[in-house]
Amino acid sequence: MTDKSPGESRRNFLRKAWIAVGLLALVEAVWIVLDFLRPRRTRTADAAAVVVAGPIDRFEPGTVAAFPAGKFYLVRLEGGGFLALARECTHLGCTVPWNPEENRFVCPCHSSAFDIHGDVLDQPAPRALDYYAVRIENRIVKVDTSERLERSSFQPNQVAPA
Repeated sequence: MTDKSPGESRRNFLRKAWIAVGLLALVEAVWIVLDFLRPRRTRTADAAAVVVAGPIDRFEPGTVAAFPAGKFYLVRLEGGGFLALARECTHLGCTVPWNPEENRFVCPCHSSAFDIHGDVLDQPAPRALDYYAVRIENRIVKVDTSERLERSSFQPNQVAPA
């Protein structure tokens, strides 16, 4: 019969607890590394990635329509062309709401501002809002959300003519 002192059993318990915590941390670290190394799924250009915005006549020139499901704004420019702008600020990715009174997009996180073309008016945003390809088929506006296109500034060739 062995007589164990209370200090020795406490040491055994603590040693086993530290081993369990260490093993748990090791498992978590391996999981994080494997998750980091696993390739990300890429979106393919399929029919689900094309958002049908509606007929041309639905959008008045000089207006901005929000499409929350597609995560973009559809801008009908004064000249009649269409531009689909991403809703995420190019600074830190906050959702940028359209302010019709000021005729600009203003980021609520760090006050970056963008004009109706998506060009930077106030920093810290480093570049213009990203955009999506727009096409007009049978007078119906369609936006391809499968690929967000980066740009440094607005160019007229980014507009889909009506």
